[in-house]
Parts: sequence; C-alpha cells; structure tokens
Amino acid sequence: MSQPELNIKLNKKAPNFKLSATGDQTLSLADFKGKNLVIYFYPKDNTPGCTTEGQNFRDLYEQFQALNTEILGVSRDSVKVHTNFKAKHQFPFELLSDGDEKMCTAYDVIKLKKLYGREYMGIERSTFLIDEQGKLRNEWRKVKVKGHADEVLEAVKNL
Repeated sequence: MSQPELNIKLNKKAPNFKLSATGDQTLSLADFKGKNLVIYFYPKDNTPGCTTEGQNFRDLYEQFQALNTEILGVSRDSVKVHTNFKAKHQFPFELLSDGDEKMCTAYDVIKLKKLYGREYMGIERSTFLIDEQGKLRNEWRKVKVKGHADEVLEAVKNL
C-alpha cells in the first residue's frame, strides 16, 4: 500500500463544507460530529468507474455503520442527477452536489486531466477519512476503484 500524496495536513481539522445533498438536505461537516466520516470525490454519476465505486461503498455500508462511520459521495453533478443515480443503485448514503467546486477546491481534488488528447480540469478520484473529532486521518489520491472501499474500511477499523 503506497503512502497517500499529502496536499492537506493529516491530523488537522478537515476543511468544512456546506452543500446541497440528496434527500432535500444541506449537509456540513458539523452534522457528522461524533462520527467518523468517509468522503469520496468522484468525477461523474452514471459512469462505469463511479458507479462501481459507489456500489462497493454501498455493499460495505453496514460494516462502516457498525464502526460509527458515515459515507458521503461528492461530484459536480446536480442534486437531481444525484437523486436518480442514488435511487438507481440503492446507495444508502447521501451524495453532495458541488457544482461551484468550493468543496472540491478545499480538498484539492480539481486536477488537470487528459482524455483522448484533450486537457481539462476535473475531479481526481480521491477519498478522505475524517475521525469523530473532525480531524483528517487519511487520504487517498488517484484512487483505483478495485479494492478501494475495502482499503478504506480497514483504515476505519484502525482508527
């Protein structure tokens, strides 16, 4: 297991956020005080990698819950698109809409990407583990989907 690339400081207070979410909610970091929180950033709803990643977290959700841990998914998609994506795949956790990229910027996940020779700024698949006190305990950058949710669950077990 490689060490994560550190762009924000571990064991420091996680960047705050307040965003619209599925379930007609507005969620912030303070809403999860006293719980561990996994925040995973992904490029786009209804794409193969992002769907698989969400399904993997969904399939392990009860184990995360047993460890006092909540999960949030974040992308730039609208709440309406998120709501359909969540329902289609029966995700038991909420998805946050960051259309203006404020949370993505705070967590430093907007990166230069290349696709078919075209360069653009997009979300680099990244996951953050925040403990019950709101401190950032682990981060994963340039995430490969296969086995990732299991790796995050192991990190939660080791808190």
